[in-house]
Amino acid sequence: MKPLLIDTGCIVALLDRSERNLLHCVEALESTRSTLVTCEAVIAESCYLLRNLPGAGQAVLENVEKGILRIPLSLAGQARSVRRLIHKYHDVPMDLADACLERLAEMLDTPKIMTLDSDFDIYRWGRNRRFEILPSHQS
Repeated sequence: MKPLLIDTGCIVALLDRSERNLLHCVEALESTRSTLVTCEAVIAESCYLLRNLPGAGQAVLENVEKGILRIPLSLAGQARSVRRLIHKYHDVPMDLADACLERLAEMLDTPKIMTLDSDFDIYRWGRNRRFEILPSHQS
């Protein structure tokens, strides 16, 4: 089974009960048995966005520590590829986290991403392949 990439918005939604996309993200997560894969940039963004929610940043890091969220990308080894992606999508624009997730899709040969970011409708990985975006029914 191919891994499922997970982006910042979904991590935040899963930990913040006031988030309007919480139920969509929970349903998407429950519908898969895939390994959750992300990058350090997503972890940093998530912790920052959850900084005012007591214990949420700790929960993100605990999920990394327990291996629930896996981080197989080393930016040091992939900086050139990530930089090229950011340049390719400069007009969108693509941020570091999105570029790392796209690079992970290429490295792991997986089209599946759990995101609330509509830019992944534009991004293409591999040789012009579309992402399979979850949750599919965002509000």
